[in-house]
Amino acid sequence: MTSRDTDFDLDQFLPYLLNQAAEAVSQGFQPVYRDRYGMTRTQWRVMANLGRFGAMTASDICAASHVEKTKVSRAVATLEAAGHLARAPSENDGRAEILSLTETGMAVFEDLGRSALSYDADLRARLGPESAEALRGLLRRLRAMELPATAKD
Repeated sequence: MTSRDTDFDLDQFLPYLLNQAAEAVSQGFQPVYRDRYGMTRTQWRVMANLGRFGAMTASDICAASHVEKTKVSRAVATLEAAGHLARAPSENDGRAEILSLTETGMAVFEDLGRSALSYDADLRARLGPESAEALRGLLRRLRAMELPATAKD
């Protein structure tokens, strides 16, 4: 089957558009954490989750941020080496570690959080308040949906 045999248009495929939009918006904020702290996107996501939700396991971070375990493990090791997070044994699971931000890590999170709020405000202003609010609502609805897989391999 060639592309001429189907009406499928990648640029009209909602999952593709969502991914492209998310990537563009994410790359717009990337210079802040990269240039200021030398962080990768995954390291920023780990920091953001720990700063927002408090102590959690790497598995919890994977679930919350939709990042694969190996990437989170590498990010955790780098952030620990930089003095941004600490590990402690879990009282409930001998195999798990509880991760938390150090004082230095919390200061970095707060600094990046202020920049993230500014970036978000600029993005919302560029979209316009009504469009930004409508988009936020639609994205939350999509996030909450349990969408069945309909494609057959």
